[in-house]
Amino acid sequence: MVDLLLEADNAASAVHCNIEDPFRLKYHITPAVGLLNDPNGFIEHEGIYHLFYQWNPFECAHGSKFWAHCISDDLVNWRLLPTAMAPDQDYDKNGCYSGSAFVENKKLMLFYTGNVKNKDGTRLSTQCIAEANSLNDKFKKRGPVIDNPPAGYTAHFRDPKIWHDNGVWFCVIGAQTIDKKGQILLYRATNINDWELIGPLAGSGLNELGDFGYMWECPDFFELDNNYILICSPQGIEIEGDKYHNKYQSGYFIGSYNLQNHEFKHNEFAELDRGFEFYAPQTTIDSKGRRLMSAWMGIPEEDDQPTLVYNWLHALTLVRELKIKNGRLYQYPVEELKQLRKNKLSYQDILVSNSQSFAQIHAPCCEIEIELNDIRGSCGVHFNAYDHYHIGLTFNPNNSKLSLDRNSTPNQSGVRSCALLSKQSLKLHMFLDKSSIEIFVNDGEEVFTSRVFPLSETRNISIYSHGSCTITKFDKYDLS
Repeated sequence: MVDLLLEADNAASAVHCNIEDPFRLKYHITPAVGLLNDPNGFIEHEGIYHLFYQWNPFECAHGSKFWAHCISDDLVNWRLLPTAMAPDQDYDKNGCYSGSAFVENKKLMLFYTGNVKNKDGTRLSTQCIAEANSLNDKFKKRGPVIDNPPAGYTAHFRDPKIWHDNGVWFCVIGAQTIDKKGQILLYRATNINDWELIGPLAGSGLNELGDFGYMWECPDFFELDNNYILICSPQGIEIEGDKYHNKYQSGYFIGSYNLQNHEFKHNEFAELDRGFEFYAPQTTIDSKGRRLMSAWMGIPEEDDQPTLVYNWLHALTLVRELKIKNGRLYQYPVEELKQLRKNKLSYQDILVSNSQSFAQIHAPCCEIEIELNDIRGSCGVHFNAYDHYHIGLTFNPNNSKLSLDRNSTPNQSGVRSCALLSKQSLKLHMFLDKSSIEIFVNDGEEVFTSRVFPLSETRNISIYSHGSCTITKFDKYDLS
């Protein structure tokens, strides 16, 4: 019998990262080889953060999915452990699909979807458990604990997210009704092996939402600052103004939750990220009481990227902390990222006017904090490289719209925009890696995450204004 776990580990260990690879990220989680997608099993256990991810170690395609396993004690420096799970059982032979992690009797447990695709075209989806006694132990699969979806739902039934509350286990699972409406199902159990369906928690056609997509993936449900948050990734939402321009969306609902009848009343859906590549976010709460989130820096069915030449594809975002502010979720890069800083460059109180450029900054891998005030007329930040690569971030104070434009980059296109709360000031906290950019706007009010692929190591950053603005802060750090 083929040992798929061993073959996956051998595939990763055999790789010597090409030093000529201009796109290999320096401080993000990437696969050594093959395709990465959803983050899974994000949890802190005995002082160590565990973050798993969907992985195909054998090709840059969405074939049979494994679970890769990373650990860290600071959310910044991650170490790859042996592969946690392979699709090697009858109930998960076509993929160990996404899920979450929990702790029971001091054991680290994984809760995931076993995927089966039969030759006749039928599909089976069950929710399964695996366990490990210690960090050095292999995960042992215990098999399915929730069988195929309930009556009225298709086999698109996946991605369980589990939590424990007052002696009862709960989980939410992404689902699709037989009339192609995406929903989130809520289950409970007093014994981890014996689950019962409570019913749909939210979804298309529920809670006055109307038609809102044909499948809801990767649900996450939690309480934060006396609010209940449902994070999910609905598929099949039509473009609406500046919203929903990616092929598939990820976002959240904020609302109230009745613990007796399990009724979730929520506000409208809000996108978590305004950039081009962001999907399948998952959260956890750590020992410091922080609600932390990781996401796939990619989108399903958008896999034609230059890293294919180097036999790897996609990455995870930086870990972010979530907070409630102004009735919405704000996102912050975790404090631990500051340990990467070196070689600070700082400017302040500089007037930029009449389209002049403030500065050209060589910045292949860096962190930049910019504060612009007294904005009169549109202003923005340009990112350029010598291979005709160019992206622009523009703020228009007349309508408070911030836009990220990459129409001038090779093999990439599009504009992503959103309206901000402020018209006269703008704060940008940006993380640039070899082939990615994450922009936190106005202390986490919005975030733009995107993959970018300049061939040149020399990347320049300039600030301009068609009118005038004052740069009250400009701090740039190289990141080790």
